[in-house]
Amino acid sequence: MSWILHPEGDGGGRAKLPTKLPRVPPGNGSEAPAGGQPSAPAPGSPATDFPMRDEYPKVPDPVDADRLVSTKHANRPFLSHAAYRAQREKEHQGWLQRKKEREEKLARGEEVGPEEHDPTEEPEVGCLGLLKFLFYSAIFIILAGKFITGSFLWEHELPDLRRYIPTNDRLFSEGMLAQFDGSNPEKPLYIAIDGDVYDVSSNRATYGPGGSYHFMAGRDAARAYGTGCFATHRTHDLRGLTEKEMQGVQHWKKFFAEHKKYFKVGRVSHPPIDPSSPIPEHCDPKKAQAAKDAEEKAVREQRKEDDPGTKREEL
Repeated sequence: MSWILHPEGDGGGRAKLPTKLPRVPPGNGSEAPAGGQPSAPAPGSPATDFPMRDEYPKVPDPVDADRLVSTKHANRPFLSHAAYRAQREKEHQGWLQRKKEREEKLARGEEVGPEEHDPTEEPEVGCLGLLKFLFYSAIFIILAGKFITGSFLWEHELPDLRRYIPTNDRLFSEGMLAQFDGSNPEKPLYIAIDGDVYDVSSNRATYGPGGSYHFMAGRDAARAYGTGCFATHRTHDLRGLTEKEMQGVQHWKKFFAEHKKYFKVGRVSHPPIDPSSPIPEHCDPKKAQAAKDAEEKAVREQRKEDDPGTKREEL
């Protein structure tokens, strides 16, 4: 298009529009009139590969049957629409013919099938259609509110959609997880429970520096979630927990997994625990003694099951 704005050339190496059109030599498609003088040559074009002569096939004009029109690109949308209208008219006439034949069969008392609708009939929206659209839209919005927020009236806060985006979970080492304890405000804030790592950056006031649960940031303190010993049980070691304490750990795992603002980002890889290492003592002496008694009882029952003499006596 630059040659239209700059017919004399833009100085960029493009050819200038010629001031005089060259004469078309004989044999190039121009025809001489009856007087013998050649007709005016077809105008050239400064853009190469842009034919000025219309050499596309011609077809009858859909509007005027006595006139031919070119099938060049500019006319093709018009011709396609005309062909579409002709096809629709053909379908409509066929429907009218079938309808007429059906009515004649009914007049003769013959059995006919269900009445066929006009395939070319455009559905009318009108007031009734608009009311139906509004009604269905309201039903959809109400049900969507219940599904997304848990409330038909969208009263609850929208959930964090990032939890529904499938991602590859990261694998953290304990040292790497410790870097996300909130001390660096440019990094997210992570906590872990029983191996699962969650992003709690949305609640830095609680888990960040100075927060009431900052001691759980950047580490897996699963045992403390079950026992409540936040000072001494900030470890992932769950050995020796009672059934009730294990239920507490599972409760907090579910809490973080289903939270609307927190989302899982990966897993933490812990080194294996030495079975011979001592179990962390409970911060409550009574619970510690109860746990110790339960452990001794379990050991006695295990030994009893492994003793073949005891099994013979039972038999």
